[in-house]
Amino acid sequence: MEKVRQPSHAGSWYTDNPTKLSSDLEKWLRETGLTKSSDVRGVIAPHAGYSYSGPTAAYAFANIDPTNISRIFLLGPSHHYYTPKCALSSATVYKTPIGDLPVDVEMIKEIRALGMGKFGMMDLRVDEAEHSMEMHLPYLAKVFEGHDVKVVPILVGAVSEENEAMYGQLLAKYVDDPKNFFSVSSDFCHWGSRFNYTQFNLDHGDIHESIEVLDRTGMDIIETGDPDAFKKYLKKFQNTICGRHPISVFLHMLKHSSSKVKINFLQYKQSSQCKNMEDSSVSYASAAAKLET
Repeated sequence: MEKVRQPSHAGSWYTDNPTKLSSDLEKWLRETGLTKSSDVRGVIAPHAGYSYSGPTAAYAFANIDPTNISRIFLLGPSHHYYTPKCALSSATVYKTPIGDLPVDVEMIKEIRALGMGKFGMMDLRVDEAEHSMEMHLPYLAKVFEGHDVKVVPILVGAVSEENEAMYGQLLAKYVDDPKNFFSVSSDFCHWGSRFNYTQFNLDHGDIHESIEVLDRTGMDIIETGDPDAFKKYLKKFQNTICGRHPISVFLHMLKHSSSKVKINFLQYKQSSQCKNMEDSSVSYASAAAKLET
């Protein structure tokens, strides 16, 4: 029986007008000036409303050559639903205003069997409440337009350090199949009293400049591919990177795969420039994970 995940954030976080959405995405992708590469095996991209992070996200998705890819693993954090596990979608199709993305139900079954109880399942209510993976879907629908592709949505919960490594090792073998692609969802620093995070270092200039130094330090560590160094960074600075668990799982996947895949960040923006303690901002960063030949 078909179980449809509706595009619940269309009409608020991004336009639900298919023509407008399609033209926005095409414009942002074109403006990056990037060329597609078949060596790009994954991306890290933001998940805010498109008026904030849409143009930044394009710097991740513009790299994708869809020709040989038939399956997209989505890894996104959970903002509303608490689980200490990774949870798989129970939907059979993910709808977007510009085309549907079928869920690879067979792969979901395979991962559940592989995990032997380590993976939970999320119902449609939880799935539709979460925006982290949905905000990648229109970009993926656009980039993979005309191509036969399925998605494997994995909600990454409040996973312990040990379990990040465990999930990464379990999923690592899928990195070695060139038909698989990985779309990892994360925003970067959430700064301001409303986020309970107001650390800054005046040595770096204004608050927004301190935030950028903090974020770029983390981005540099992610580029090394070392999940342990990323954990140390998070413990030291407490940076409010909401997709820290999906990023960590992905780093462990790359570490334990046979393929040599390198992450490179291509764009960084902030929703606004914080200059005093009353201000707030969210940072957005886009990266491509590319096969090193």
